[in-house]
Amino acid sequence: MRNKILMIVSFLAVVLVMNSCLKDNVGMDWTSSLKGKMYAEVWNGGFQALALSPVATPDTFKFMVNIASDQPPTQDITLTIAVNDSARAKYNRLNKTSYSLYPYVTILNPSIVIKAGTRNAYCYVKIWNANLLNACDNFMAPISITAATGGVILADPVNNGSRLMALPISNPYAGNYTVVGYRIRPGNPTEPVSGTETLSTVDCKTVSKVGFGNYTAYSVSIQITSTTMVVGGVTCFKVIAYPFDPTTNLSVGDMFATWQGDAATPPAQPANGTDINYYDPVNKKFVLNLYYLSSAGNRIMYEVLTRVP
Repeated sequence: MRNKILMIVSFLAVVLVMNSCLKDNVGMDWTSSLKGKMYAEVWNGGFQALALSPVATPDTFKFMVNIASDQPPTQDITLTIAVNDSARAKYNRLNKTSYSLYPYVTILNPSIVIKAGTRNAYCYVKIWNANLLNACDNFMAPISITAATGGVILADPVNNGSRLMALPISNPYAGNYTVVGYRIRPGNPTEPVSGTETLSTVDCKTVSKVGFGNYTAYSVSIQITSTTMVVGGVTCFKVIAYPFDPTTNLSVGDMFATWQGDAATPPAQPANGTDINYYDPVNKKFVLNLYYLSSAGNRIMYEVLTRVP
């Protein structure tokens, strides 16, 4: 019986030690006791993410700063908050990531006073111009507590001393579009299509839509490239587009190199036959001229999709 009691006590001791170790966070500068000490921290600090729409309009986020101590401060504590790019660089090294510094960021209250007898306050950060950045890049706004009065110790800026806010930018081409176009089946009347269609995100530079003209069994993939072409005085981006079978995700056709379609049916035939399969960033429209393979004759699609405001 005594041996069993000793085994149980030993087991519980091991569990307690393991549990204590698991709670440790590498890089945090806490000691085992707060007695007589004060630490400035970001509440639930470290890495978080906030998805941005690709617009110029400002957005804001906030986080709580906290004085961790065994007793509330007996004097006012002033915290200095700043963009800390070295914290971003260190986070990248430790986590093998590749975040770039978000360039359009400002701290709305860079000096925060935590009143005596209290512990908390909020920091507010403004970000804007997500539309000017590449949605395929990874961005971060690293905001740290960089100084504190009253002998307060700063927490590790890669952990509880910062808000490392990742800012992924949504695909700028996804959304609703008005469509004007048609499908041609050789030997049959042209089949017009109009209305509103949704382009859905595949990745940061690719969207897809349901329907090849009025034929909804096939979908269309559209990848926007960095290769430019000038159409009507506007610098546009060429696309790689093709119809595919959504049940297999396999391509069933391709793009035309020169325009093929029905000149009597809207949209209008392009003035230059090669002015097809591109994205116009000024007018926010896609011009697509594709085909899918058929034993009865390849089917033709010609569509202009314009972003709904």
